[in-house]
This record gives sequence, C-alpha cells and structure tokens, in this order.
Amino acid sequence: MNFNEGIDRNQISFTSIDMLVDQNSWARHIDIFVDSLPLDQLGFKTTTSSQGRPPFHPADLLKLYLYGYRHGIRSSRKLEHCCIVNMEMMWLLKGLRPCNRTIAYFRKNNPLAIKNTFRYFVLLLKELGYVEGTVIALDSVKIRAQNSLKNNFNSKKIKRHKDYIDERIEDYLQQLEETDNEEAKQEIENKIAERKVKKAHYEQIERELEQSGEAQISLVDPDAKAVILHRNIVNVGYNVQMVSDEKNKMIIHADAGSVNDTCIFLHL
Repeated sequence: MNFNEGIDRNQISFTSIDMLVDQNSWARHIDIFVDSLPLDQLGFKTTTSSQGRPPFHPADLLKLYLYGYRHGIRSSRKLEHCCIVNMEMMWLLKGLRPCNRTIAYFRKNNPLAIKNTFRYFVLLLKELGYVEGTVIALDSVKIRAQNSLKNNFNSKKIKRHKDYIDERIEDYLQQLEETDNEEAKQEIENKIAERKVKKAHYEQIERELEQSGEAQISLVDPDAKAVILHRNIVNVGYNVQMVSDEKNKMIIHADAGSVNDTCIFLHL
C-alpha cells in the first residue's frame, strides 16, 4: 500500500528562511509595522554599554511580543521556545534567541511605550480610513488574574479568620487545663503556637490593607481585585473596559480596572 512520503531529512537543499514564510503571514505584517514606528518617541528604553554582549534592539523584542499576542502566546518562556522552533518567529527575529528573562524585563520596563504603540496603531487606522471615531461602543470583559480567592482579603474576611483562630486557641487552652498527660499537653501547646503564627500572618495582611487605603488586597497579584463575573459568582481578576469603533468593529481603546460595571458607568 502506498502512502504519502515526506522529504529526505538528510537531503541538502538550497533555500532561504524567507522562502519558508508565507507572503501573507502575520509575521510579515508585524515586521513592516514595527519597522515604521518611531520607537524613541514612543518611549522605548534602550541600554548600550561598551562592555559585555550587545543588547537586543527594542524593535526585535516588540515584534516578538506582538507576534505572541496575535497567536495567544503570553508566557516569556513559551516565547523563548518559539524563537527556537517556530519558523515565522525565526524569520521575524532573524534567528535571534532572547532568553525568557530578557523578554520578561522588556515588558516590565516598557509598559507605557507598549500602550503608546497601541495608540499609534489606532491613529494609523484612522488615517487609513479603517476607523472613523464617530460612533463607538463600550463594553467590558472579565479576565481572571493569577490570584486565587483564598489569597484575596478584605477587612471582614480577615476578621473572620482571626475570630476563628481565637476560638480554636480558647478550645486548646480549655483542653490544656483538663489534661494531665505531658505528651498531650506538648501537642496542644504546639497547636496553639501554630495558630498564633497564623494569626500574626493575618494581622500583617490587615496592616498592609490599612496602609494601602483599599477595600481589599490580593497577595499574589496586588493590582487584581475580587470582581463579579456573573450573578453571584465572584473571582479575582480585572474588569477590562473596551471601546470599539462602529465602522469595522475594531477595538480602539482598552483599560484594565477592578471596578464593576455599575461603578464604572456612574462616572460617564
């Protein structure tokens, strides 16, 4: 029985990496767009040094991020892996392989410049006639954060934990008075010490909450807040407000916050 067979892996062929990337690939569109950007005016930071290895150009790292966002790849480690195995990424970065730390620090050090890039793109769309800006629509979408509900606290939740610990300590003290067994006493005292450590932890969270001046605090993702997803289901995340243009239904503005829709629209 005959089957389709691939090429011989050991066969030598004369080709270029450019021939392996489709002419309508998103990588080519991203490459043209980023090369046209005034990176200095947008605020991208560049560091140069006469010693050590030369740095990566911000244009290359921006191309990497835009390609990743287009294909749903956000992790810096996954982007690093793509630079090794993804042919379009290899073409886009001309074979460069930045490590995950370099990729992560680029996003951390250039948050405003990345936002300015989005604004520049929207203005370009308006100039080309794809966006009118006369009729717009505003809606929100809930995005979950990397922070579970158990690591999100408000004053009531902290008080509930502290009250429970106090009740357990009272129970242990009562047991301590009623027992004469030395081994049992030592075990109870250890439990009391553990509860006191937990209480000190919640007291520290309470102090941080008071210092922040916020109604709630998240331990893993400090910017995230508990938001209502739908009905009475609550999760920790962001309430992203997005604005789209009526002509081609393109998103022209987005803002990630932690306030529910009813509070957002009160200020409009």
